[in-house]
Amino acid sequence: MKSVLLYYPFQLAENANSGSKLRPKKIYSAFKEWGQMNGIEILLLSGHSTERSIQFEKWMAEGKLDNLLFCYMENQTIPFWLTDPGHIPKKPFIDSKVMKFLKKKNVPTGVFYRDVYWKFDELYPLKGLKKSVMQSIYRLEEKFYEKYCKVIFLPSDAMGRYVNISKEKVALPPGGAAEETHERAAKKEQSVSNGLYVGGINNEDYGLFLLLDALKIANKEEKVCDLTVVCREDEYSKLPEDKKQRLSDLHVSVKHISGKALNELYAEMDFAFIPRYKSTYNDFSVPVKLVEYLSNELPVVATNCEAQKDIIETDQYGIICDDNPVSMAEAITQMSVEANLYRSNIQATFNAKHSWMARVEKIKESLLEEDL
Repeated sequence: MKSVLLYYPFQLAENANSGSKLRPKKIYSAFKEWGQMNGIEILLLSGHSTERSIQFEKWMAEGKLDNLLFCYMENQTIPFWLTDPGHIPKKPFIDSKVMKFLKKKNVPTGVFYRDVYWKFDELYPLKGLKKSVMQSIYRLEEKFYEKYCKVIFLPSDAMGRYVNISKEKVALPPGGAAEETHERAAKKEQSVSNGLYVGGINNEDYGLFLLLDALKIANKEEKVCDLTVVCREDEYSKLPEDKKQRLSDLHVSVKHISGKALNELYAEMDFAFIPRYKSTYNDFSVPVKLVEYLSNELPVVATNCEAQKDIIETDQYGIICDDNPVSMAEAITQMSVEANLYRSNIQATFNAKHSWMARVEKIKESLLEEDL
């Protein structure tokens, strides 16, 4: 039986409460569905280095790795050698052993290279000698991928200019899932739309208070939009009183919900916001919230950060504005009128182009020269 190897040199998180933890699980789930559809066995090699070593040797002895079509690997935000507890690998050579085996067998391998925040002084928190040592390890990781991988998958095309790996680079942003969509209640004509912001509120870079400035302008003459903010309760409790007052003055509804309650809220909303300030890093990163909004058929008002702009504008999933209050206020006013138009675009193409299954198909197409 033909098979595909998923190589995750880390322990899968039980509680996937962030994009970096959720993505490997979603990809694995989509691969299993894809494998069932195509009669292909999906082999997941993950866990701590000792666990990976034991499993790899077992599969080698059983011949389970004899008919591999390709291998898909994911990394984390720390170099894969350091993902064991305490950041000390008990089996430091297992990753090289796996990759050497794949290369000897001519198994095409691709890695999802998650982040390059360590290349930006304003983002990377380490200082002095620790910083120099860690950056050297990151550079060794890039060389490792260059030696063993055919394709480097990235969150966006824009990130490619910061990745020093001389191999083919393919954009593989976060995906959405058809099962996350749901029936939206039919709405009567309404003069005031419902906008949603889900995310962090403790960092100016996230743009919540830029959004509040824009909302105040948009609603100045006549109210066009009500805003609901969903955030972590501890972040809200630590918010300065003057900022809490700004939320109150604009009659913003603040909620601390997740799971089913959040899904139900999505169904009540007309559109959503990603108001991040434009920066070098934000230009190439793709927020997981973007595909979560789109999975729930919510058009998006977003700032002109390059990667998110590309996804939204390519298929007309929302409105792009500059990262200033006046431009965003204009976008809010426009979206309040045109949300249904953008929602119809999402319904027409999103699942086909941006589901996790579509991401699996993209991986397969990039690594195999011939179709199955």
